[in-house]
Amino acid sequence: MPGLPAVSIAGFLVIAVAVVLASALQASIGFGMGMLAAPIVALVDPSLLPGTLIVLAVVVTVLVVLAERQHVDLTGTGWAMAGRVPGSVVGALLVATLPQRGLALLLAAVVLLGVAVTSLGWAPAPRRTTLVAAGGASGVLGTATSIGGPPMALVWQGKEGPGLRGTMSGFFLVGSLISIATLAVAGAITTHVLLAVAWLAPLPVLGWALSLLLNRHLDKQRLRRTAIVVSALGAAVLVVQQLV
Repeated sequence: MPGLPAVSIAGFLVIAVAVVLASALQASIGFGMGMLAAPIVALVDPSLLPGTLIVLAVVVTVLVVLAERQHVDLTGTGWAMAGRVPGSVVGALLVATLPQRGLALLLAAVVLLGVAVTSLGWAPAPRRTTLVAAGGASGVLGTATSIGGPPMALVWQGKEGPGLRGTMSGFFLVGSLISIATLAVAGAITTHVLLAVAWLAPLPVLGWALSLLLNRHLDKQRLRRTAIVVSALGAAVLVVQQLV
């Protein structure tokens, strides 16, 4: 693609499809964009991670927050943000110090861990301490790998529908902006990343529109299970590619 020398047209189309589907998932269940899209993006062009997906996630979360603004748990979000800020700093330091292969393997490990905990259905109570701890873990993982959803999904899985989508999106909107700022300071928001964002920016809107249709016709649990399977397969392929 013009301005994206590391990505062929076929590679760009693969990333584009992944971003649309991942955005639809994020808008439907409140998280999952990184889990679904990051392993695929890493296979095509790992230099686009984590910055590209974090910036694109902002578009999705803005749309969901506007739609579900009356259902956002502001108190819970505030406690989670208390952990997200220092966690984001740690995540940015990991991006600045780890080699690209190390980040790819970390990303795969985070995806597989997220798949495991979400599959098991472990549900810690959303108290202040667990919200702060989950926010910290989300900050580290979200900034370093663009996958910060699983920790927050664990503590907020008792919420349903608009409450889950609105609260998760409110947290990730502010958290993503913090992650972008810390990555920019660490020098990880490169011209290559910004060019990719410019090309891909309309796709999260398309994914959000697709989620409106999916929410009417698809069972949320079935959509969630599909995302888990696709995420696990993507992470497994990424591990094999890096080790071979």
